[in-house]
Amino acid sequence: MLLLATFVLGQRAIADERPDCIDPQTQMEMTYCAGDDYETADADLNALWPDIVAAAKQNDEYVADMARERGVPTTLEALRNAQRAWIAFRDAQCEYEAYEVFGGTMQPMVGSLCLARLTRERIEVLSRALESR
Repeated sequence: MLLLATFVLGQRAIADERPDCIDPQTQMEMTYCAGDDYETADADLNALWPDIVAAAKQNDEYVADMARERGVPTTLEALRNAQRAWIAFRDAQCEYEAYEVFGGTMQPMVGSLCLARLTRERIEVLSRALESR
C-alpha cells in the first residue's frame, strides 16, 4: 500500500512539473511544449487517417481493376506510397531546419516546431482531399 501511495504521489508531482505551454519561460519548457505540440498534431493526423483510407478504398471500388490492368498502384496503394514519402520528407526537412541552430539548446525545439508545422500542413492537404469527394 505504501508503494502504491508513493507511486500515485510521484505521478502527481510529475504532472505538476509539466510546463505551462501557454507561456513557457525557459528553453527546456519551450522544447517540451514544442514536442507536446508535435504530439498533438501527430495524434490529429492519426485520427484523420482512417477517413482518408476509407475514401481511398471507396475510390478503388471504381478504379482498382483498371489500375491493376495498367500496372499502376490502386488509390490505396498510391495513398500509402505518398504518406511514406511524405514522412521521409518531413523528417529529413525538419532535421535540416534544426541544423540552423546545430548543437545549440534550441535544436530539438526547432525540429519539433517543424514537425508540428509540416504535420498540420499535411492534415490540411488530406482534409481538402476528403472535402472534394
